[in-house]
This record gives sequence, C-alpha cells and structure tokens, in this order.
Amino acid sequence: MNNTANANVATLPTAPKPQTSKEVIAANVKLLIEQLEAGHSEGLTAYLTAMGKFHNYSFGNILEIARQMPAASRVAGMYAWNQLGRRVKKGQKGIRILAPLMGTKRKKDSEAEKDTPYQYQPVLVGFRAVYVFDVSQTEGAELPDLRERVKGDVGEYRQRLIDFIIAQGIELEFKENIAPALGVSYGGKIAILPGQSAAEEFSTLVHEVSHELLHKCSRRTATTKTVRETEAEAIAFVVSQTIGLDAGHAAADYIHLYHGNAALLAESLEVIQRTSALILSAIETPAVEQESSDEAPAEQPTTTEDATDAALAEVA
Repeated sequence: MNNTANANVATLPTAPKPQTSKEVIAANVKLLIEQLEAGHSEGLTAYLTAMGKFHNYSFGNILEIARQMPAASRVAGMYAWNQLGRRVKKGQKGIRILAPLMGTKRKKDSEAEKDTPYQYQPVLVGFRAVYVFDVSQTEGAELPDLRERVKGDVGEYRQRLIDFIIAQGIELEFKENIAPALGVSYGGKIAILPGQSAAEEFSTLVHEVSHELLHKCSRRTATTKTVRETEAEAIAFVVSQTIGLDAGHAAADYIHLYHGNAALLAESLEVIQRTSALILSAIETPAVEQESSDEAPAEQPTTTEDATDAALAEVA
C-alpha cells in the first residue's frame, strides 16, 4: 500500500482519544464512512485484512491496529517482544489499543459460603490505553515462521473447512445443476458447483457456510439480500486472504449498502469479524495455535504493565 493510501487510512479527525471499546469502534467506523464516501476503499481493505491477521483480538482493537498501521502483520507489547529476544527500535511509535482494568468483587454471602477458597471474583472496572508494536518495528532474534503459507493453493485447508462444515451439522454436496451459481445455501445444506479451481472452491465454501452461520435466523429478516451477500463475500475475503490465497478486492461500495448508517455498518463489520474468527480458528494448524501462545510471556508478569502484555488478545 502506498503512502497516500496509508494517509487515507490513518488520519483521524482531531478529537479526544477514544477511552472505551464503544468509542473506539464508533470513531473508526465514522472514519471509514468518510473514506468510502470520498472514494477511498483502502481503509475497508485494511480492516478486513486485519480481521484475519489478528482474529484473536477484540473487534475494537482490530480496527485500531488496522487504522494506525495497515501493514501490521504481528503485534505484541514491549514485554512480549523482549521475551522473544527482540527489542523495539529506537524512535518507533506504538500502536495504541485498549486493555482491560480488572478488579475483584466479593461474591454474595450465599455464593461465597459454597465456594470458600474463591470468595472473590474478577470484574471489569474499565480500560486503559496500552501500546503494541509490529514485528517490523523490532529487531533482534529471528522468529520462526510457524504459519503455514499458502500461495494460491489451499493445501489441507480445504479438508479442514469441510470438516468444520460437517461439524456444524451442515450437509455438503457437489451438484452440476446449480449452475451458473458457484454455490447455494439451502439452510442445513450447501451445494457446490464442481469444476472450480481449488482457490475459487474454497472461497465459495466459506461464502456459503457464512450464509449458514449468519443468515438462516433473525438476521435474514433484519437485512437485505445485498447486505447478506456482501457480508458473506467479505468473510470469504478475510479467510481466503489470511491463508495466502489471492482474494481479489474488498467491496468498495460497501458503505452504500447502509446509506451512511454508522450503527448498521459497525454491526455488520463486527458480524464479519466474529464469523471470520470462528472459521479461521477451526482451520488453523496446531503450529498457528502455538504461535498465539508464543505471544505471551514465558513467565508470569510481575508488574501491571507486564500483565497487560499478556492479556492483549482478550482486550475490550
């Protein structure tokens, strides 16, 4: 992405910094609407790409990472990078996200008596700004490339996706007579047109299972067909691009589906993020899961700031 595109993505109006997850989401969605109305789709593409790269992060923090550094690929706090043998380069600006402030609350007397060793329960009391850094902002020990790279070839992801579909209780069949449609979702059953390329078939499978997961309930009556199709296509974009396929481009006219309604756009983006994360978690390799655990410190942090690094994936 060129410097002009980065400028379009990363420029927020001058205003107080968001202090809650809702404020973070609202500020980013407002900016996204302004960008799309001005003809810039780079921000949407950055958000959808970040959904795949950082699907263990909260929706609000994914938006923050994508806005501040669209090219980010792997982020962690300073403590976590130090544990991995790397140091943040001098002069680098951190990516601001929100981390939870946790307190304790005594359980009701009746509950405390039943659970004497654990009379206090953790409660969320607020959020605080913390800073993470992308791997490109650090230097030091080489990091192992644990992620399975796929360049136009779905590899084992096809079978994992099929296993996920079957595990959802969804029947899968391949039928010639659905042409010219590439795939059809019937509600409890998916039909796929045979003869597609491996990458196209994978994207079609993700598109149709997204319909099954999202659009066979109340959301079907609450949205238009165009919105439902765009959500499914966006999820296919996120998942396909994350595993290394050429996923085409994001829907540049996305905003027009919502007529500038920020609340509807935010809701839809969050739906896309949650569903993409669900599918990606199901088709990840154990190596990728190990990568997630490697982000945390090897030992229990001893300070509040260090503890924040360890909890970043569950923020907001």
